[in-house]
Amino acid sequence: MIRIVCLAIGYVFGLFQTGYLFGRAHGIDIRDYGSGNAGTTNMLRTLGKKAGIITFFGDALKCLFAVLLVRFLLASRYPDILPLLSIYTAAGTILGHNFPFYLHFHGGKGIAATGGMLFSLHIGLAAIALFTFSLTVALTHYVSLGSLLIYVCFLPELIAMGQCGVFGMDQRHLNEMYLVAFALLVLAFWMHRGNIQRLRQGTERKTYLSRRKS
Repeated sequence: MIRIVCLAIGYVFGLFQTGYLFGRAHGIDIRDYGSGNAGTTNMLRTLGKKAGIITFFGDALKCLFAVLLVRFLLASRYPDILPLLSIYTAAGTILGHNFPFYLHFHGGKGIAATGGMLFSLHIGLAAIALFTFSLTVALTHYVSLGSLLIYVCFLPELIAMGQCGVFGMDQRHLNEMYLVAFALLVLAFWMHRGNIQRLRQGTERKTYLSRRKS
């Protein structure tokens, strides 16, 4: 039951659609432009760097705040499984971000929210993800590839840290945590299925954060 509560709390936080709200404040529905998603990359391409940065931090922070709230509320009752409850909360936030009911379940792809999840679980996970993403985008200019590699790296990193005792949980709860992380990996690949197809075909759009040299 407590897991469902954490998912629900996360989902409510995930409903704060930074990109959609920012777009509405500027007179547009961001889902009518570009890729049709209410996420950071589409905001960056459509409304510029400022919009992209605001969207990223808004979506990352809503996940972090959801986890912090759950930890504040449940730390005294469930001190031995707080990391597990944290990842359930983060999963709920990502689901709320990707599938907001009031937008007909059409939101973003959950990568910025994932950044908030990584930071809430362990700063080391966030640092590795940032390095992986930044290096990939710098070399290839494919944001989707960098986003997917975050998850490819995340699961083995989480398992390694869990088995080394970083999260302080017994093996049964660690295994449950790994399963939730795997489900999020599958979800990320599903949300990016169109990007994956375009990457395979060589038609995926590149993103340049600075002016291209001629």
